[in-house]
Amino acid sequence: MNCLEFHRLKLADPRRLSAEAQTHLEGCPDCFAFAQDVDRSERKLEQALITPVPDGLADRMLLGRRGSSRRVWRVWALAASVVLATALTVVYLGSAPPDQYARLAIEHLVNEPEALTTLRDADAEAFRTIVQNFGGTVKALPGRVRYIRLCPLEDGTTGWHIVFETPEGLATLLLVPGKQPDATQVASAEGWSALARPTPRGYYAVVTASSAATARIDRMVQERIDWKA
Repeated sequence: MNCLEFHRLKLADPRRLSAEAQTHLEGCPDCFAFAQDVDRSERKLEQALITPVPDGLADRMLLGRRGSSRRVWRVWALAASVVLATALTVVYLGSAPPDQYARLAIEHLVNEPEALTTLRDADAEAFRTIVQNFGGTVKALPGRVRYIRLCPLEDGTTGWHIVFETPEGLATLLLVPGKQPDATQVASAEGWSALARPTPRGYYAVVTASSAATARIDRMVQERIDWKA
């Protein structure tokens, strides 16, 4: 097992490691440090999810005040950025097809179908903090947040996997730092349609069940998130 394989396994299931992964961990100082970062991030996430919500928090958020949830998620996002920075040290080699990033988004969704049927960390404030750390500002949500997860992607990088409930149906948004397509990419495969668009710190990809819905969700993302902030 090499370090990249270990990183992907650790991010996919932080609490369980195979015997092969455990052996690699015990003999690799870099992966041992990486595993500690992931474990700390998981503990912070658990603490955030069990923190009771104070009375009146929603009203204070609407008035623009910063509640305890924002501070907790800011800590979590900062810790997660350490994981992202480590994972992104791997350079993806090879000739890149013109729709590489859009197809990667579809591939990841196909490999993680539970994202469309599971409610996980469905926290709008968490999404705002993630986007802020990605270099953007959320002016309005693209839909109701259903799922948030920091995922290892199939090309060896790492990104945020987010699912929204929208008037167009369920829509997947991937936020991937560190890599940028030269231009907007589109792809269709496996019954899914994807669009990948560069941002100042990486790229985002939208995946829905049709090209028309993908285009509308992408337009909504552009209108409701300021990526130049």
